[in-house]
Amino acid sequence: MDSIKEDNSYSYSIKKIYSPLPCSQNDLVDSMQTYFTLYKESIAHPELFWGNIAKEIDWFEPWTKVSDGQFPHCQWFCGGKLNAAYNCLDRHLSGNRKNKTALLWEGEFGERLSYTYQELSQEVARYANVLRRHGVNFSDTVIIFMPLIPQAIITMLACARIGAIHSVVFAGFSAKSLLERIVDSGAKVIVSADGGFRRGKIIPLKERVDEALKHTTQIQKVLLFKRTGAPTGWCHGRDYWMEEEASLVENTCEPVSLDSEHPLFILYTSGTTGKPKGVVHSTGGYLVQTAFSSKIVFDLQEDDLYWCTADIGWITGHSYVVYGLLANGASVFIYEGAPDFPSYDRFWQLIEKYKITIFYTSPTAIRSFIKWGPQWIEKHDLSSLRLLGSVGEPINPDVFLWFYKNIGKEKCPIVDTWWQTETGSILISPLPKVTPMKPGSATFPLFGIEPEVVDEKGEPMPAGKNGLLVIKKPWPSMLRGIYRDEESFKKIYFSRIPGVYFTGDGAYKDEEGYFWIIGRIDDVINVSGHRIGSAELESALISHPAVAEAAVIGVPDSEKGEALIAFVTLKEGWTSSLDLENALKEHVVKEIGSIARPKEIRFIDALPKTRSGKIVRRLLKEISREGHISGDVTTLEDSQCLDKLIKG
Repeated sequence: MDSIKEDNSYSYSIKKIYSPLPCSQNDLVDSMQTYFTLYKESIAHPELFWGNIAKEIDWFEPWTKVSDGQFPHCQWFCGGKLNAAYNCLDRHLSGNRKNKTALLWEGEFGERLSYTYQELSQEVARYANVLRRHGVNFSDTVIIFMPLIPQAIITMLACARIGAIHSVVFAGFSAKSLLERIVDSGAKVIVSADGGFRRGKIIPLKERVDEALKHTTQIQKVLLFKRTGAPTGWCHGRDYWMEEEASLVENTCEPVSLDSEHPLFILYTSGTTGKPKGVVHSTGGYLVQTAFSSKIVFDLQEDDLYWCTADIGWITGHSYVVYGLLANGASVFIYEGAPDFPSYDRFWQLIEKYKITIFYTSPTAIRSFIKWGPQWIEKHDLSSLRLLGSVGEPINPDVFLWFYKNIGKEKCPIVDTWWQTETGSILISPLPKVTPMKPGSATFPLFGIEPEVVDEKGEPMPAGKNGLLVIKKPWPSMLRGIYRDEESFKKIYFSRIPGVYFTGDGAYKDEEGYFWIIGRIDDVINVSGHRIGSAELESALISHPAVAEAAVIGVPDSEKGEALIAFVTLKEGWTSSLDLENALKEHVVKEIGSIARPKEIRFIDALPKTRSGKIVRRLLKEISREGHISGDVTTLEDSQCLDKLIKG
């Protein structure tokens, strides 16, 4: 695809929302002319720009230098001392925000909890003391494996307060996936819950913790919150209830003064190897940029109630549920359950009930809303909404327009944001009420960010031509490394095109300079906004005794964005069957989690490989999507296997 073509049936809508909307209340940008002026200045004088932006958060000691170094190793706000939890809580306690709602939570069955900034500060301090009581010290790593309840966010901030490094593991992951992250992170303490709820059923989190810990003696303490009341196994001397421990400590805890480059968290993300990679983010640079991007992308106002539907197990939850929003003193709504339980209008009930003003969700969720039909939306008053956002994957123009019309009622700007776990914060996005929107385009880069679309040699591509998306200069919230894997850090992001950060995404720019993101070009598959490495999926399949070899690809799916198709060759003595297919799907769920369940498993005699033994997944994709092969097959060891695949 060399360019995006407008569908004539949408010409009216595209023209309408392409026109500038009423001016923003944002005190930084009020027009595109202002944007272009400030953007050019931020690129020409990045030290001055980021130095001024960094003054918007509180520092215990000022920095001596804004930035130092180039790719791959860069430092920001060198010598500066700060604390992320202090910036998210304490600095709001001296004014009117002291009694302002910080977190508002509703559970799947309608339970409600609310915390003011003062109350949240006290809870964070209390649980920081609990962590210390159980041996968590400065720079120790704490695994957080919890449902989306306020205590999960409180634990993140408690770690930040005492200088511990948190690593949140998505509650949907299996015991094996949890174990991998425990071992790699070197954590000695895990904070979890007896369970969580999803569509009325209990997610057995403590059971998964116990299963994972059968295979390691590394974890010394398991601290548990009570959520479901379900019976749990118990290891005396290792397992403790957090609520009971909290009654033994005070609700005050001085925040530790941390160097700007002190690691704030490790977040594991899938890559092109079978092993998840631990992306490391700093404290100062990360907090500065997430706070700034939250303010300008969401045009935050003092009376907003903001809802991002992401789980804290993903980077979106870290940056745009917790740190970026709380650093701005915003009121954040969080919901534990699924959008279709107990009925398809659950999200719209919540928006109407709480008068949500900003709604940030994924294209996957929007496609589900489309599938269920607008009748579920029409039952509710969504007039409180003033801004919509999209995150996680490129959004199709048709989906964008449906979102704009049915949820936003053609009055809410949509910020279609592009960023990654590795970037830490949004890098390309419209500015609401300022940037003319083109459905499906992430539009323009934020200040201080210099993206480019290039060919394999690093040369810029002409307008309308697909290329590789790179970032030319360092930015404060960029990853600081892959935990314990310096070689992969350099190889994955900085070796393919020297001198720039390689995003792994394909993209193009149109004649007006708008960026259009095409999606991943490597072997990472985006399912419902979650990145899953093909190697990780294939390793899970091969661990089953029936499987000799496996190759997994993503194919377009109207609901999930991409669906997983697995090609499997069986060992001698095994025969393909529906029962075996179902068993392999369940095996992948057990090994990785339910998000990795293949949509289909195809049993084949042989996989297409080069003479060097490399599986050629692009051919499997082409056969699955087009039903034929048009590309070069001269490097294959056995081209006859393709004929069988095509016929099959």
